[in-house]
Amino acid sequence: MHRDLFRPYLAATVAVCLVAAIALPLLGHLDLANIAMLFPLAVLFSSIRLGRGPAVLAAILSVALFDFFFVPPRFTLVVSDLQYLLTFAVLLAVALTTAQLASHLRYERDAARSREHAAVALNALAQALSGALTVDSVGDALLRRMPATIGKTRALLVRSDTGAFEVAVSCLSADEAAALCAEATRFAAAAPAGAAMPAPEHGARRLPLWSGAALRGVIVIDGAPGVAQATLDTMGALIAIALERIHYVDVARTTEVDMATERLRNTLLAALSHDIRTPLTALVGLADTLALTEPGLSNEGVVTLEAIREEALRTSSLVNNLLEMARFKSGAVKLKREWQPLEEVVGAALAARQRLLDGRTIEVDIPQDLPLVNIDAVLMERALCNLIENAAKFSPRSGAIAISARRVDTGVAIEVSDQGPGLGAMRQQAAGAGEAPPGGESGLGLAIVRTIVAAHDGTVELGEARGGGANVLIVLPQAADATAQVPAA
Repeated sequence: MHRDLFRPYLAATVAVCLVAAIALPLLGHLDLANIAMLFPLAVLFSSIRLGRGPAVLAAILSVALFDFFFVPPRFTLVVSDLQYLLTFAVLLAVALTTAQLASHLRYERDAARSREHAAVALNALAQALSGALTVDSVGDALLRRMPATIGKTRALLVRSDTGAFEVAVSCLSADEAAALCAEATRFAAAAPAGAAMPAPEHGARRLPLWSGAALRGVIVIDGAPGVAQATLDTMGALIAIALERIHYVDVARTTEVDMATERLRNTLLAALSHDIRTPLTALVGLADTLALTEPGLSNEGVVTLEAIREEALRTSSLVNNLLEMARFKSGAVKLKREWQPLEEVVGAALAARQRLLDGRTIEVDIPQDLPLVNIDAVLMERALCNLIENAAKFSPRSGAIAISARRVDTGVAIEVSDQGPGLGAMRQQAAGAGEAPPGGESGLGLAIVRTIVAAHDGTVELGEARGGGANVLIVLPQAADATAQVPAA
């Protein structure tokens, strides 16, 4: 290493001595002023080929050798004529100026070459990354096709959807990679967009891969000697763009799959709706036809026909609930909010379930000064219909069904209660999970109620009525966003 350090200075010394040896035979044939013009050639050579330090040494040696070998008295550094001091000063100034200019030119040449090499290397890396469609292909490009003029990849960490970092490719040990992932996760949680990771005192550089305000990953690289930070930053931007492109390709692919799944779901729902409802409707029609055309049926036959009709209607209701829940889970149902008087919505729900309520006592308590509510009337009527159905199914015919509404601090509260056996643990669990309990579809109906009310930013509470039976409390806020969408249950 020491030899490499002193070799340029030795070469500069040899160059000056060679010029002096060439000029000695010319002494007596040329004036000293002309001979002095030969020495800047050695300085120029040293500046261009060897660098600034050797060029300065060549300038000083040129003055010393010119004085020693050519200026009388020769072979001594003593100057007999003071005018030669001016010659020495001019020669030294010219030599140093030449050295400075030539060294600067050499620096610019080297910088231009370095920029050219960096541009070629970045172009090669960009071409390798342009065809990458997966994170693994990006890692393979960094490991196999990273130009040596930039450095050597040690590891590539990619940020997952959860915010944690995962190792895509690595030449590190498992412990080092795990520690680096943890450090990158902490950095991403606290660092502003575009921030740089703290560099260790020794070891590879860590470059965060920012794409806008999003941190896509971290690359650990052993930078090549002399590689500019701007080159590394550009390389990081190329990798970040590739990772971002892959991310959005994955998002587009997932969206396409979801759309295809949704189309298939809708097709299946339409087919099921037709294939199941048609025979059920036929069963109801046949039961009604038999009851009308066969007036002489025995009591047992009449009971059987009524049971067939009721079971067909119940199954049809269950199918309707299943199809409706599937629509809600797909997120395809949007609210159409309007300001509505609550008594009209309750009245429509009672009218829609009039068949179930024949012979029952219905108690409705809605104050006249109750404010309008901003709701989707069709969906809210559907929710109330489900609650009325459950109340009718789980309470005796002699028991009353109460529907009331009142103002509360957060908005409007609606209560539906019955005098049945109350909500068991199974029904409460089914209502929360969106599953129907054995022997009925009340759990599914309650799940639909929860979904519709949640779309209105409201809440549903299940409990026991004061006199026994189930009590369902719906609280709707006073104001809501009219563009809300039914969420997936």
